[in-house]
Amino acid sequence: MAEGGLIASVVIPAYNAASTLARCLGALADQSVSRERYEIIVVDDGSQDATRQKVARLGARLLSQPHKGPAVARNFGVRESRADIVLFTDADCQPVKGWIEALLSALEEPEIAGAKGVYASKQKALVARFVQLEYEDKYDKMKRERYIDFVDTYSAAYRREVLLREEGFDPAFPRASGQDVDLSYRLSRRGYKLVFIPEAVVYHRHVETLGGYLRRKFYVGFWRVLLYRKSAEKMVADSHAPQSLKLQCMLATVSIALLLAFPLLSRLAIWGLSASLVLFLLSSLPFLAKCFKKDPRVGLVALPLLLVRAFALTAGFLAGIMSQPYLTRRGRLKR
Repeated sequence: MAEGGLIASVVIPAYNAASTLARCLGALADQSVSRERYEIIVVDDGSQDATRQKVARLGARLLSQPHKGPAVARNFGVRESRADIVLFTDADCQPVKGWIEALLSALEEPEIAGAKGVYASKQKALVARFVQLEYEDKYDKMKRERYIDFVDTYSAAYRREVLLREEGFDPAFPRASGQDVDLSYRLSRRGYKLVFIPEAVVYHRHVETLGGYLRRKFYVGFWRVLLYRKSAEKMVADSHAPQSLKLQCMLATVSIALLLAFPLLSRLAIWGLSASLVLFLLSSLPFLAKCFKKDPRVGLVALPLLLVRAFALTAGFLAGIMSQPYLTRRGRLKR
């Protein structure tokens, strides 16, 4: 039974988050649920800035650990939480007023073990607007699913007993990439029911530069190697990624191989690259149509951004494959 009538514990891992934490905690303090009914736990992950001092001034409960990554920080927060339902968001997110209420409503059904919300953004930069439309495309797919297998912890809820029973997040993932998806894959595989709640909105500042976007996608691809090593069946399909994205990454891989073979097979390489580009364009048409409908200016740059996305994800994935000995030494993997 939860302590003191608490109905939710909100856990936020924070690493050098002093510049964003005030907005996050301010939004969490202004929820439609009475403040006495939920606790806010910030787990400082060995920050070198003023994160700890910010938490103390803003009234959240502070836990501290050496820098071990968000998976370990979230597990620490879960162990120290006092409510039966644990919510997760990130230090650079601002949940809307009804965020806690929306996630809690999803878990009113006893068979539901977890829930996922959504990102929103008010940014003006074209790259950030493109990123938001990427997420919305994936949300459109998830809306058609009764149950999902993909939960990001920027907006999520789980039953505490489930997290403790299933040993939480895998510390083999040291960065904020893959560890939350790995947990949801694992829970789904074991028969737990997870649901998508589009009303559980958090505002977020997406990357605004092409370089930042490429770096982010590279690391997503890199840590997908470890993720798919544990859940190989998800390479085929999950409830989040459109099949067109997987096809585009395959075409990017073929294009890289053809470019490397160009000195030996110049005519074949030209035909192969031309065919890959045509297939890429055809696979992009549904997303491009959405972009032009929702944000025409983003639609004008969407195709080249889709191309660089595919190459960045593929480059990261190939780098992850080459780094398998390092990934294997990351310790025992939770399966």
